[in-house]
Amino acid sequence: MTTNRSIAFIVKDQHPVTLTRNDTVQHACQRMAKRRVGAVLVTGAHGVLCGIFTGRDAVRILGQDKDPAATSLAAAMTPDPRTIAPDRTAVDALRLMNDCGFRHLPVVHDGRIVGIVSRGDFSAAELDRVEGETLLWERIA
Repeated sequence: MTTNRSIAFIVKDQHPVTLTRNDTVQHACQRMAKRRVGAVLVTGAHGVLCGIFTGRDAVRILGQDKDPAATSLAAAMTPDPRTIAPDRTAVDALRLMNDCGFRHLPVVHDGRIVGIVSRGDFSAAELDRVEGETLLWERIA
C-alpha cells in the first residue's frame, strides 16, 4: 500500500459533523454517538472553523462537574485548532498529529471545512512509516 495518499483522497466522500459555538456539549455528544465519530468541528460566523470538540473535551467537562446540557461548545472546545490542507499527504498529517499530540485534524481549504482525519483513517503502511521515522529520530537524538 502506498504512503503518499493525499488528504483530499482520504476525505473525498466525508461529511464531517459540524455544530456552532452555541450548541451544547450534550448535543455534540449525542451527534458524535449517532455518527460514531470522535470529534465535532465547531463553526463560527459564516461556517468558518473556530474550534474542535473531542471525546477528551467531553471527559474534561464531565470531570469538572459541569452540566453538559448547559455548557456551550464555546466553553468546552479547543479553540483555533491546527489544520491541514487537502493537498498534503497522509504522512504529513500523521507527523503533525504525532508532533502535536492530538488524534483528530481538521482539513481546511481556503477557509472552508473539507473534512477531518483521525488515526483510524490511515493505512497500516502510513502508520508504520511515521512510527519508523519517529523511532529513527529518537535514536539520533
